[in-house]
Amino acid sequence: MRRTTLTLLAAAATLSLAACDPTPTSSSGSSTAAAPPPAGAAPPSAAPAATAPAGPQVKAAALPNFVGMGLQSAQNAAQAAGFYTLTSHDALGRSRNQIDDRNWKVCAQTPAPGEQPTNAKIDMGAVKLDEQCPTQDQGASAPTKAGTVMPDFKGKAVSIVHDTLDKATSISAKDATTQNRMVLVASNWQVCSQDPPAGATLTGQPVTLKAVKFGENCP
Repeated sequence: MRRTTLTLLAAAATLSLAACDPTPTSSSGSSTAAAPPPAGAAPPSAAPAATAPAGPQVKAAALPNFVGMGLQSAQNAAQAAGFYTLTSHDALGRSRNQIDDRNWKVCAQTPAPGEQPTNAKIDMGAVKLDEQCPTQDQGASAPTKAGTVMPDFKGKAVSIVHDTLDKATSISAKDATTQNRMVLVASNWQVCSQDPPAGATLTGQPVTLKAVKFGENCP
């Protein structure tokens, strides 16, 4: 009887231990675990890489030849051809502004006529209607700033002197003739003489000019 009781108690203890172990076992007694993903496989949550959108395509069009046209007509023709970034300058290099485009005519243009991207900047060199176009565009680039040496301004517009010298320079322009006229519009007057002379060292001294209007001869 005692042996039977011990056997029953041992069986009960084994069942109790089995109930407390939550780990499932295989028929061989080893634990069952989930298989790892294959090597190189993307995680389930990985999303495909986004593709950058293509940028806007710049169109090209035929740029007309504007030389010989009135400046206003040339600008209208440029816009009709699909070009809208337009600018102009004084082809005589006198720094004059084209206030009324109908009073100016085109002598040169950049870029040249032909197939061009429509976002290109169109720059037209122009002179007034009663003026002759120069053999070379003199206003295509800005005047070079003077350093410590006085440039030769003879024959150039008084406005170029202002554009070239340091902005702090005191500049006095006087009529070279006996008429004693006021030099009011600097771009309409050309330099006949200058002080200090060309080649002198610039040390901040005042600059004096004698000038006549374009079309007049220096005395």
